[in-house]
Order: sequence, then C-alpha cells, then structure tokens
Amino acid sequence: MAKKSFARSLIDAERQARRGVPRYFDVVRDGRRQGGLPGSRERWIPAGSVRSCRTSRLVAVGLCTVIPPATLAAQVAGQAGETPSSRTHGAVVQTDTKTSLAERRGRTADNAVTAAQDAFGTSVGNESIGLYSAKKVRGFSPVVAGNVRIEGVYIDRQGSISNRLVEGSTVRVGLTALGYPFPAPTGIVDYRLRKPSNEKVLSVVAGLFAYGAPTLQIDGQIPVIDGTLGVSVGASIANEEYYDGSNARYINVAIIPRWQPAEGIEIVPFFSAAWGAGEKASPLIQMVGNILPPHVRRRNYFGQKWTGKDSLNANHGLIAKANIDRDWTIAGGVFHSEFTSYQNFAELFTNTDSNGLTYEQVVADPKQQYSSISGELRATRSIRGARHRHLIHVSIRARSFDSRYGGSASPLNLEPRQLGVRAPVPRPLFVFGERTHDTVNQNSVGVAYEGRWLEVGELNIGIQHVQYRKTVAQPFTAEATTRDRPWLLDAAGSFFLSPRLVVYAGYTRGLEESGIAPNNAINRNEALPAIRTRQSDAGIRWTLNPRLKIVAGVFDVRKPYFSTDVKNVYTTLGDVRHRGIEMSASGKISNSINMVIGSVILRPEVTGDAVNRGVVGKVPLNQPSKTFRANLDWHPQQLGGLSFDLAAANFSKRAGSRDNSVWLPAYSSFDFGARYQFKMDRTPAMVRFLMSNVADTYFYDILGSNTYGLTDGRRMTLSITADL
Repeated sequence: MAKKSFARSLIDAERQARRGVPRYFDVVRDGRRQGGLPGSRERWIPAGSVRSCRTSRLVAVGLCTVIPPATLAAQVAGQAGETPSSRTHGAVVQTDTKTSLAERRGRTADNAVTAAQDAFGTSVGNESIGLYSAKKVRGFSPVVAGNVRIEGVYIDRQGSISNRLVEGSTVRVGLTALGYPFPAPTGIVDYRLRKPSNEKVLSVVAGLFAYGAPTLQIDGQIPVIDGTLGVSVGASIANEEYYDGSNARYINVAIIPRWQPAEGIEIVPFFSAAWGAGEKASPLIQMVGNILPPHVRRRNYFGQKWTGKDSLNANHGLIAKANIDRDWTIAGGVFHSEFTSYQNFAELFTNTDSNGLTYEQVVADPKQQYSSISGELRATRSIRGARHRHLIHVSIRARSFDSRYGGSASPLNLEPRQLGVRAPVPRPLFVFGERTHDTVNQNSVGVAYEGRWLEVGELNIGIQHVQYRKTVAQPFTAEATTRDRPWLLDAAGSFFLSPRLVVYAGYTRGLEESGIAPNNAINRNEALPAIRTRQSDAGIRWTLNPRLKIVAGVFDVRKPYFSTDVKNVYTTLGDVRHRGIEMSASGKISNSINMVIGSVILRPEVTGDAVNRGVVGKVPLNQPSKTFRANLDWHPQQLGGLSFDLAAANFSKRAGSRDNSVWLPAYSSFDFGARYQFKMDRTPAMVRFLMSNVADTYFYDILGSNTYGLTDGRRMTLSITADL
C-alpha cells in the first residue's frame, strides 16, 4: 500500500470516527492479517504502513499512532467483541490518539488514567486505578478464586507477580469479559508481560516512594535479531516503608525472551523472582467484644522487632502462540508459581478494650510453602463470512498444587499494656510441630463457541468438565481426600440496539478456590477447599462520542461464606449473595482532561442456619454498600509537558463484627499528583509527584470479626523516570 493511500485511509477513518461510526482496527504483523472482521469498514494495513504511520506527519497532528496490543484489546473487546487474549501479535494502527510508539515503549508515558478503557480496574507500572483490583471484584478476590491469566493463558498463581515481569493488568468483568473463553464468576485478572520490542530501550525509575522509601527500578528491552528475537530484563531494589512503622527490603528480577521464529509464531519463556527480607508482622487488633477499636498512632511499630520474615515469590514459565493458517490458532502455556515464607509470625493484640488496654500474643511458624504447576492448551478454529465470524475453542487446563503449612509453636503471651506502646522482649526459642501437607490435582476440558455479527451482536457459550481432588495429610491423622466433578456452563451475549448502544447479559458457573485461613484464626494458613460459585449479570454500554463511553450493569454473585466462627475457626458459615449495580464513565471530556469515574451499589447478604440462629448477621464483614471512585488527568496544552491528576474515593459504612453489632463509619480519601514530561537532550524523561490520602483520613481495615488492622495515612512519592 502506498504511503499516500495509507494516509488517506487514516484520514477517512478519522472522519468516520467524528461522525460516531463504529470503527474496527486490526492487529498486523509482517503484512499478515491477525484477525479482524472482513467485510467491515476496516482498512487492512500491512506492516510497511506501520513504519509510514510512525514517520508521517499524521503522528504530529494526532491522527495516527501505533499502540501496544494490550491497549487495543480492551478497545476492540468493547467495540467488536474481539477476544483480547487472541490479539497478541504485532502492532496496531489506531486513529485519534496522542501517544506515539516511541513514547509507549518506555515508562515515561506510564499513566493509568489515560490507559484505562473503563472504571473496572487498570494497572500500569506503579499505578492502579478503578473500582476493582486483583484483590476485590464485586466483593470477592479473583486471585484468591484462582481466576488469573497471563497474556490470556490460565495460571494458578501462588506467588505475587512482580512489576518487573508485567507492565500492568486489566480486570475483566461484565461486558469486558465477553470474548474471553471460559469466564469466571469472580471476574478475571489478566496480566500483560513486558515483552521486548524492536527498539533498544532502558527505562530507569528512581525516587522516594511511600514514607520516603528509596527505590530503584530498571527495565530494559534488547533486540537481538530484528523482528525475530528480543529480550526484556528488569531488576529493582527497594527498602519499603509501611503504615505501621515497619519496613522491609526487596529485590526483584525478571527476564522475558521473545522468539518469533516464523510469521504468526511467538514463543515467550519468562522467569521472575522477588526476595523479601525483614518484613515484620503487621499488628492485628482483636477487640474484647463488640466495640469499635481505639485510634493508634500510625508509623509507630509496636510489635516485636524480631518478627521480621524472609520470603520468596517466584513465577516462571513459557507461553506459545501460533497462527497455523488463516483459520486455526494454537495458544498455550505452562507455569510454576511459588510462595515461600522461610519464617513467619503473627502479632496479635487480643482482648483490647475501648481504652486501649491490650494483651500481646506472638505466634511463630516454621517454613510455610505454597507452590503450583499449571497450564493450558487451547485450539481455536475461525470461520469467517462477509459480516460474521464464528470461533470454536477447545481447551485443556490442569494444575497440581502443593502446600505445607502449620506447625506453629506455642504462643508467646506478654503482660497487658497500652495499645501502641512497645514492650520489647528477647526472642525465645520456639519449638515447632509437624506441618500439614495438602495437595490438589485438578484438570478440565472445555469447549466454547463465539459468534459475532458485524454491528448486530455477539453470542458466547461454553461448557467445561472439571475433575478435582484434594488430599489433606495432617500430623498423626489419616489422610483425608475430597473429590468433585462438576460440569460448568457459561453463556453470554451482546446486541447492538444502535451503533452507539449495546446491551449484554451473561451467566457463569465456576469451581473456585477460597484461599487460606487468615492469621487471626486458630487454623491460620490452612489451605481451604474449592467451592462452587455462580454469577449472572446484564448491562449496557453507551458510546456518547468516539472519546467518551458509559457502562452500567447489574450483577448477582453467589458462593459459600467463609468467616471465623465462635471458636475462631475460619470456616463456612452459610452462603453469601452479592447483588449490585456498577457504573463506569471513561474517556476524554475535553482535549485536555481524561476521566475515569465509577460507582458500585452493593447489597451483600448472608443466609444459612447460622443466620437463622442469630450467630451470624445478614451482612458479611467489610463489605461497603456504596463505593465511589473518580480519577481525573488534566494536561493543559499551554503548560507543555506538565499535567495534574486528582483521585477521590468514598466508601460507606462496613460491618465489623460477625453478628453485625459493630459498624465502622464511612470514609473518603483524596490523592493529588503531577507529572512533568520533558527531554534531556534526546532522552524522554518524567518527574512524578503524588500525595496520597491528602487529608490523612483515619480508618481501619477489617480482617475478621472484631479484628482490625491499620491502614495508610498521608504519604508522598517523588520519582524521576528516563527512557535511555
């Protein structure tokens, strides 16, 4: 395609976008089509034109840009129902953006607000925004539930995933989960690897993070053979400071080679590890009864200094994807994920009264280890027509999980004292017991269908058969084995009421993990059983204009309810149902202002015999009925590279006791930040300042019934980033 023809096609695309005509864009690599909707208004753009885009005057006027596939995935998933995980190769040409390829490949352009496609959760580099995160979606944790993907491929994550390994993550829920084969009731968190590009880049971030913690992060991309082989490497060192006055040292490393031996084939092995040293146990405040906890000064560690633990979080594996021909795609991966705590402590401040009188109790554990080998192999057959496309997926998933936990020594009980006052004692000799050994073997086979009709809608249907077996070997007790073989169904669809208005609905059943028992429970660190869950949801997406859209939906999620019982054992106490309404508004409200605004109205409810007997209240712990989050990014053009950002959050009151006798009040927090992007000679650079919780709002985290933890106060971050 000639350069003039390419430019003309982009100008035509821009004109149509301004008239509100839906646009579909295609991922291209080496001139080969990587999907798309034939017969639509899209222009097929060969690889040579990507270079034309980068060098043409259209970049300067904001009509043409090459963006990462991850950014396109969210947009195309919202516009055409494309599978985000299937669009993993090459570059993307898109109209009506401002960020060039050179800027996106380094870290000086990291900005979660401008990158977000909705308010349901986006992470870019060191920044995370949105209503949901890997820790909580619609009141539940996708990570705990086992609903994690890397580049769209299933992984049973045990170790935390380092930012040296991934450039960010996206939460897929509701409409944004359409096009994901085999969705999950608790939502999906999909991580994006820091894949190498064809340009040599070394990004360095140095600064003082929260509470003055010195941090150095280095991420490099090294092309070895242009277009065929490259390597990304990353390393960081930090002396983290925490809200309770403790600190810890961390070293992170990652390496991500990327080999493309032939057109349409990509092989990406990776390795990452994070070593932590001296991380002290956070104080857990257990009240003597149904009373609110007293205020304790933050940034004042009042536990024992010898409770620091050393830990390892490791993730490594291999992802391979190949386009066999125009109609067949193979994707798969195998992973090892591990979390090891070489020594572990719990700092409990028990029987605390309203005046702050408390009893310190220290519990010590031997080595605790959780590791998993998991993977997925998925084949996809594509059947294309002039205005439709059918996809058939066949998937095999498997995991082998091994955990060794328990063996706690007898608790160290200290004399009563005032909460927040240190009473140091020498470290005693702890005598540990035998540990419990849990193993889980799970595999599933699934078939899914996706049908897409241009400017009409989409239909997704899937079925999986899961075989689950868990064996628990407790010390001096015979092994106990549990099995489950459920059939899991999912169905979802969307329909275009108009070019700008889409409605959707879906239903999903799942077999999900329930995590481990918390530190405040008698059975702390115990690996809990898998549970059956289900979800139904529906909603709309309204595209007000090419730069601004609104998503609103309703949902109903049901699963067993875990909490501590009257004996302080963390176990099932009934069933919990989360019904709610979620809303998102995102995009540009002017040429200089980006916004991401979201709200959730939740009606959580616990049912079961314990509720009927009055032992458990109807409202689950730590679930606000109303959540509001807003992020604004203001970049006045007259100020050049200077921009400002503002974040606001509000959470309604939360139940703090099992029987709902105690409620913690509502609270709000505000963040303020600024960026200054400039060039040092020819090197892109950015200075970033952020003040979080500007008003120093005081609130507690709820960790269990009448059990609380401290939270962050006002803190500041100042850093400089350079893309060398």
